[in-house]
Amino acid sequence: MSETVQGQQNWRVVLAILVCNILFMSASYTMIIPFLPLYLSSELGAAPAYVNLWSGVVFSASFLVSAFTAPVWGRMADTRGKRLMAMRASFLLAVSYFLGGIVETPEQLVAMRMFQGFASGLWPMDLAIMTLTAPSKKLGMCLGIMQGVMTAGGVIGPLVGGVLATAFGMRMSFFLAAGALFANFLMFVFFIKEPPASVKAMAELRRRKRLAAQGSAEGQGENGGLDGSGGTAVPASPQIWHVPILRNMLLCGTCVSMVIMILQPILTTYIAALAGDMESIVFVAGLVFSLGGIAGAFAAPLWGKLGQRKGFFRVMALTMLCAGCGLVIQGIPDTLVWFAVMQFTCGLFLSGVHPSINAVLAEHSSAEIKGRIFGYLFSAQQIGSMAGPILGGAVATFIGMHAVFYVAGALMVALSFAVRWKYL
Repeated sequence: MSETVQGQQNWRVVLAILVCNILFMSASYTMIIPFLPLYLSSELGAAPAYVNLWSGVVFSASFLVSAFTAPVWGRMADTRGKRLMAMRASFLLAVSYFLGGIVETPEQLVAMRMFQGFASGLWPMDLAIMTLTAPSKKLGMCLGIMQGVMTAGGVIGPLVGGVLATAFGMRMSFFLAAGALFANFLMFVFFIKEPPASVKAMAELRRRKRLAAQGSAEGQGENGGLDGSGGTAVPASPQIWHVPILRNMLLCGTCVSMVIMILQPILTTYIAALAGDMESIVFVAGLVFSLGGIAGAFAAPLWGKLGQRKGFFRVMALTMLCAGCGLVIQGIPDTLVWFAVMQFTCGLFLSGVHPSINAVLAEHSSAEIKGRIFGYLFSAQQIGSMAGPILGGAVATFIGMHAVFYVAGALMVALSFAVRWKYL
């Protein structure tokens, strides 16, 4: 069977370009975030007593804005084109990172992060383009590779950011991130085409709007515009939240992101407590912290392939259950070595959850709502990413740090049983 149909690009070429795109995007983000407290204090003059507060505000500002704007960009992607929205996101993100390198006050950095949240939406457009381009039998593998690269960028970013900050200063990290996102913009301009399925879906949406307008003008009443054969009204696109499987997967994405982020407020402190008086504690903590990402980068494509063969719901339930049990066990060890082993193990299983959710959403949504569905997913994940650290911080404060792992594990196990009960 031919790799291209009706002018569609070779899916392998699209995957290769999007892999580079995702690596630049993910690494650019993570090379900045770990150094925000130091950037605030040394470059922007934040008072030492308020650095942690400013860091929290700066970190959350982007999530808050993008949670509201992502569905808007998704809807526009379905009517204007996924490629156009990816170009918009790449260019505006490049501008936001450039602004981050020239800000002078904490308030300006918060404003920059809010603008970054407004500009976001590149990842859901990458997902939408790939799901409309990949052959159905290769969908799981493609989404797994993309998730693996996303995770790998999260590991590479802090290393690159640390080298740049040491050699050239922290502002250079922002400028390099701006250059990487602008390179993404150029990739979409010159190498990526709008998937034919998306072009066809946009044409169908325009046709429906035209018929609806004609029907309204002719006083057709509540029935709206008629189709060309004089039949019944052309149905509108389904409301995503009214489709149970789509709604459930979006809620699942929110909960998974919350569980992943619930550990963020305490993980570095917990690792430091286990390490005790060990030399090079900063390096050791960073290495242990990154083990989950390293494991996920390798495992995500394998989970995608397995989901394609055995079923994405089956893989979703399995990885949720194993990750949940791993998180509970991770809260037990009192030595750094065993904690590191469990950090790697949890990363292996957590990496299989998101590709499965993405694949289920792709399989159960038509081309005309692909932008919206992945826009809603991104928004759901942002909400979970905001809620997770708050919940984790509260549990650690009032119950203890060990309890954070138990709560996270219990939530993931509960999700596994819910998926198994509903879909298996």
